[in-house]
Amino acid sequence: MSRREENELLTRTGPGTPGGDLMRRYWQPVALARELKDAPLPVRILGEDLVLFRDGEGRLGLLDILCSHRCADLSYGRIEPQGLRCLYHGWLYDRAGRCLEQPAEPQDSKYKDEVHHKAYPCQETGGVILAYLGPQEPPLVPNFHFLFAPERHLFQTKVHHACNYLQANEGNLDPAHLSFLHALNPGSDGRKGIYLEMQEIMKQQTRPKISVERTRFGIRIYSERPADGDRKYLRISNFVFPNMGFFAGDGGRSGPTSYSVHWHVPIDDESHWRYDFYYEARHGIDAERLRAKVAAEVGPDFMPIRTRANRYLQNREEMRRDTFSGMGTYFPSHDLFAVESAGAIHDRSREHLASSDVAIVAARRMMLDAIHDVSGGKEPPLVIRSANQNVFNDLVVIAALIDKAVDAKEHCAAIVRTQDFHALQA
Repeated sequence: MSRREENELLTRTGPGTPGGDLMRRYWQPVALARELKDAPLPVRILGEDLVLFRDGEGRLGLLDILCSHRCADLSYGRIEPQGLRCLYHGWLYDRAGRCLEQPAEPQDSKYKDEVHHKAYPCQETGGVILAYLGPQEPPLVPNFHFLFAPERHLFQTKVHHACNYLQANEGNLDPAHLSFLHALNPGSDGRKGIYLEMQEIMKQQTRPKISVERTRFGIRIYSERPADGDRKYLRISNFVFPNMGFFAGDGGRSGPTSYSVHWHVPIDDESHWRYDFYYEARHGIDAERLRAKVAAEVGPDFMPIRTRANRYLQNREEMRRDTFSGMGTYFPSHDLFAVESAGAIHDRSREHLASSDVAIVAARRMMLDAIHDVSGGKEPPLVIRSANQNVFNDLVVIAALIDKAVDAKEHCAAIVRTQDFHALQA
């Protein structure tokens, strides 16, 4: 369990909070690239209301949503070649927050040069628009393989969560729940072959051996379950600092070059967006299959169809026949139930953590250490300032049946030594 004061540090991310100061040291998604069309897009992140736009030259801008003059909403503004013009009195801002024109002021007025509107740098990669809300020069965008993959190797979407970002991200660090929450009867989701075999192992082997190690990018999590004969089922997943989970997922295959990423980005303390990335380096992604799967459970506004208000459409007959949860076969819907039902901000002082929660304990400690570092003027983990730091061949994700005599950590190290990730997605 965490003390109440620790829970406050971990979950509060608004402006001026210690946790918010930490989160602002990193690039964060503010929108899917396909959301930003011709009109400015209002966005809320880390408790701040902002407007995202492309100026008339196609350059990205992210500004405080309220005009510096009389606080009209700039998301209704006019896109112009140099920036965004407020409808109320015509003040024009460029993407750096400079006020270029105040057309109701005297022609010789220099007042526009005194106005510095809040603006944040942003850039597009991996099908999302990233922003940096922190102080000083932004760090490098992490060179995660999925963020810079060719389009045919990647599919991305997002889904709204009516809860704090942390309790949802902690679900990514919890291998034990796979044996229960996501358990399906054979064939209920149409999968076959090795995927179905591994799914059955997770259902039958409910006591995984879980171990962790701290890495330069976060926490590496090993989960081992016995399989038939001389084999075992090994999953390697990762907590990537400060708000991401990397794990073998629904890209169509499993292995060090095929994985899913959940990036949990606070809207405010009681809600967040989960950005989902499906990455497949060798063969490309089946985007149409994934798009159809998402559309059955998530609306075009990225709001989930199953919610706490409709009890996640739980079906008791389905529970008896096909699924452990009775909530369909779409794992993100199961996750919504688990993390939202704990409340908007999960009270960790009520927990009784067990041995299977070792990764969650390690990640919380790492987060608290980093909050302390930032408060003391130090840089936290994974703030990347050089190209030498920005290589991630050691970020291994795997779900595989291997010889039970093989040491999991040695197996991971061998993958790091031998895998040429960039050649795979060429």
